Amino acid sequence: MLASQTGAGWSRHALPDTFQADRGALLDVAKQHRCDIAVLGPKHTADQFKLLAMDMDSTLITIECIDEIADYAGKKKEVSEITEAAMRGEIKDFSESLNRRVALLKGVPASSLQAVLNERLQLSPGAEALIAFAKQHGWKTLLVSGGFTFFTDAMKTRLGLDYTRSNTLEIVDGLLTGRVLGTIVDADVKRETVLTVCQELGCSAEQAIAMGDGANDLKMMGVAGASVAFRAKPAVQAQTDFCINVGGLDTVCQWMTGSLA
Repeated sequence: MLASQTGAGWSRHALPDTFQADRGALLDVAKQHRCDIAVLGPKHTADQFKLLAMDMDSTLITIECIDEIADYAGKKKEVSEITEAAMRGEIKDFSESLNRRVALLKGVPASSLQAVLNERLQLSPGAEALIAFAKQHGWKTLLVSGGFTFFTDAMKTRLGLDYTRSNTLEIVDGLLTGRVLGTIVDADVKRETVLTVCQELGCSAEQAIAMGDGANDLKMMGVAGASVAFRAKPAVQAQTDFCINVGGLDTVCQWMTGSLA
């Protein structure tokens, strides 16, 4: 079943046989008509899921926090270039890319983190509605990010999320040292975190939804029962169940309520 969004709202259509195995054709149609589409199966209803796992930067929120921190050091362009290459999958080792970016932050005042939170961080459209939907349907929520604990902790408090996992920046004497403490949350850690939380909840990974925008999200998407690419890189859209390029995060709610005309 194909769900598509038009100016009149959402509708379901039988999926032509020619599109069954051709995701590229579906994405081309969506781009041509500026709409979001999803291939829906019987399992894609709200009551089938127990966990919503989300990436943070450029998914739950509109910014890449590390890029905005770098702006305070006058190094946003350098850091952004590495960020974009990593998200496109051109830098295969996420830990390497993160270490390179964080090293450029050495000497930046830790107060810049609060400034980014207060002045630049915004939720993506539909974020609050999606979280409310998750809670309404009894889903647990996991924010698993290659970003930083300062921001995931703030989102956990603001949105009432159940679980978070992210990276910790080392701070000495009020300044960033340019190092990350502990294990870096890369694609493998994201995947393992989803599996661990599912085990804790007593559900299978098939009962999880994984949302993200970059190559670092593909492994957790690969084990989840439903994967959602939100305004994602082409390589990510080509490997996920649902692609949102026009609507907000709450598009997922509309897909899964069974209320489409």
